[in-house]
Amino acid sequence: MTTQAADRLPYAVQRAARNRAFATTARVRAAWPYEPRFLPVDGGVMHYVDEGAPDAAPILAVHGNPTWAFYFRRVIAAFADTHRVVVPDHIGCGLSDKPQDWTYTLAAHVDNLERLVLELDLTNITLVLHDWGGAIGMGFAARHPKRIARLVILNTAAFLSDRIPFRIAVCRTPILGRFAVQGLGAFSSAAVHMAVERPLSREARDGLLAPYRHAHDRIATWKFVEDIPMSPKHRSFRTLQEIGASLARFVDTPTCIVWGEKDWCFTPAFRSMWQARFPDAEVHPLETAGHYVMEDAPEDVTRHMQQFFAKHPVG
Repeated sequence: MTTQAADRLPYAVQRAARNRAFATTARVRAAWPYEPRFLPVDGGVMHYVDEGAPDAAPILAVHGNPTWAFYFRRVIAAFADTHRVVVPDHIGCGLSDKPQDWTYTLAAHVDNLERLVLELDLTNITLVLHDWGGAIGMGFAARHPKRIARLVILNTAAFLSDRIPFRIAVCRTPILGRFAVQGLGAFSSAAVHMAVERPLSREARDGLLAPYRHAHDRIATWKFVEDIPMSPKHRSFRTLQEIGASLARFVDTPTCIVWGEKDWCFTPAFRSMWQARFPDAEVHPLETAGHYVMEDAPEDVTRHMQQFFAKHPVG
């Protein structure tokens, strides 16, 4: 299916997605003015935005849990004049479909990202990665290394680790964990307070939470927590192991690491793990920012990105 065909989905499908996209406050709509686009993938219809000139060098920003494309709104605003900025919502997240019986594995999310990139035929990609976006984005990169031109790494991981914060480990408790994370929305609601070092504006808080109002909408929030591979027996352990091993292919890829040093989840120890893998990376620790580094220090992040892009231009 061509990109044009993907944009001509049955009207009822587009209408439903548009209703979801704009069923928010005026403040959120003002912060998120982007045209919704849709692509059928495994599990349903994926929502994404595609801003900027089609022939410009692409930035592909990949979000984590429990955020959605809205998290990268300042990246879109900062770079759409000079780049083609593509930001998808994973299935189960944001304005994408939220099937209750889909697999929600790391490999399945990588498959869907691959489908989108190949559909749009993106090359010379700058990957911008946050949280689960690191594993998903680098999973795609491992399959298509020649399509990757630059890496921007923001409080994420794409390798195995035995580190898991107590408050996330508690969320993985059978039955009670799912009830709290999906049923009560404890994970997404807590994140807008615990993942930042400075209080979010009402616009930012409402925007981040808008797609996750009901238990049905929070299926991926739970599934991402469940999919953290802490044992070789876990279904995604080997997938993440292979992604981690593939990082060596990108040691010569221009890389910029911008890190919220107050992150209690992806602590500075994870930054050090990235630096060990990419010793030539440009590194910018942000001492007063937390996990949601794009919320705590958006101007710092985009400034470092602009300077990095100037040093390492792509065609």
